[in-house]
Amino acid sequence: MMAEETKSKKQKDEEHIINGLPGELIERIFFKLPVSTLLRCTGVCKEWHKIIRDPQFVTSHLQDAPQCAFLFFPQESISGKLYPADAILIDETWSQSTCAVPVVGPGDSLCGSCNGLLCLYTKSSTLKIANLATGECLHLDKPVKNLRGDYFFLYNFGFHPVTKEYKIIHFLGDSVEGRPLHNNSRFRVVQVYTLGDDKWRDIKTPEALSLNCLKNSGAVNIGGTMYWLTEDMVASWQHAVITFDLGEESFARIQLPATVLEDSAGDGPRRYWVREIDGKICIATAQTCSFQPRRLVGKLQIWTLENKTEQRWSQKYNIQYSPDYIPGPNLVHRDKTILQRRDRNLYSYELLGDNSNTKLCKMTKLLDFRPHKPDNMQSYICVKSLIRLDVYKKAGIVRRPKQRGVWELKKWEAWEHKLSENERIWTDTHRDEHAHAQCYRTMINDVLPRILDDTIQLEIGMKINQIFPNIPDQQPRPLRRLNCVAQKQDRENLFVRMENWNNITKATREARHSIFSMMVNAVLNQIGASSSDAGISSQNRSEGDDVKI
Repeated sequence: MMAEETKSKKQKDEEHIINGLPGELIERIFFKLPVSTLLRCTGVCKEWHKIIRDPQFVTSHLQDAPQCAFLFFPQESISGKLYPADAILIDETWSQSTCAVPVVGPGDSLCGSCNGLLCLYTKSSTLKIANLATGECLHLDKPVKNLRGDYFFLYNFGFHPVTKEYKIIHFLGDSVEGRPLHNNSRFRVVQVYTLGDDKWRDIKTPEALSLNCLKNSGAVNIGGTMYWLTEDMVASWQHAVITFDLGEESFARIQLPATVLEDSAGDGPRRYWVREIDGKICIATAQTCSFQPRRLVGKLQIWTLENKTEQRWSQKYNIQYSPDYIPGPNLVHRDKTILQRRDRNLYSYELLGDNSNTKLCKMTKLLDFRPHKPDNMQSYICVKSLIRLDVYKKAGIVRRPKQRGVWELKKWEAWEHKLSENERIWTDTHRDEHAHAQCYRTMINDVLPRILDDTIQLEIGMKINQIFPNIPDQQPRPLRRLNCVAQKQDRENLFVRMENWNNITKATREARHSIFSMMVNAVLNQIGASSSDAGISSQNRSEGDDVKI
């Protein structure tokens, strides 16, 4: 009782010391903590909750938040088997996450990422805005209900640093009777939704723009401006950059470098991608293989827009590209690039070289993402933030989803059953290991003390330890859903464990007879020796009696 009172007093003293620190100092300490820790700190006291939830603190903490790579794999059907959407985070030390991202549903597609918020396209009539770190979600009505051919790549998501507004952009394809919308090649309207408003707004483009370029090259949001490519047959690259200012909601055109790109006559057409590198808009381009358009040949060139007003570009990287790679790059961050190869492995490479001539150095395998298809993977540089979504919940187009949880849908029952079956096998395997080992150890330990020969005891003990290695007590497995890479590793570990258990069982059968034979012989020898000793003792006593007589 006295110890508990002392402990309670010590805790109160520590709390008093912490609360006695100046608020500014506490805030500076909080700036260094990750979002997961800060979320726990909000429940400590009202003062901490007030500091952490203050909008100014949230904005300041976001500016210094460490960046990570966010890899997204959409839902896919492979060989008749349905695989859910999944995501993997790779932090600054290139360590990979193992848990599935809880805000990503099995049928979701990724439209964009900004300030730790994800814009996810769902199979229902809603878009989902989700905070990657806090798990908070908003479901927003799509601009058009039951739109035939509506698809995730028609949407994008951005933030304007001056207006502090988050906006979703929907590229509305021209209506052509009898054709799905995403198969139409042009659009003349973008539909804009500002988070917190009660409706979508239509904004006409200054000209008809290429929807195919948008689909093939992507779009990025940098500094409150969205960038994507469109066709320009007069230009040297036959493409131009279209910009959309999220604050003024105005369009502009930026010409690509005047440099003529030399293509090999025997190879296929050139491909282009819009990327963000070090906070700048970049265009990556490479020539494709004529007989395998998903493979690249020659060099991968990456150009950076150095001055938006002057439309001045500079070549950042000129990389000799192996034909074993599929189109990319997925992203470039901290002088490393992530590239996919046809073996469905993901690798990181250091980019080293003088000026723009760059070599791929120090290859490191990151992960094997099979069975997901490599050309469907999306990648973003993202952060974890404290951005709150509850302030937008009163908007007219925000609503709660009507359907039950996506993991409870009937089409995912087989997937859930497989995960449950893996957990059952893990539990059964560990139980059998302990039960089998305990049974034989108990039987042997009951007899072993009767063997007086230390050498034989030691030999039998060594054989037992060889067959039954020390198996640690099973700790309860955490209730978590693993991502696709961690699931695969978990299954591989399970197969190794089961194989090891089979080897133990086989070795037990083979060695059981010899162990028990050794023990029986040792006991019989002891019994025989005892009988012999008893006979000799009896004879000695008889001879002594004769002498006395």
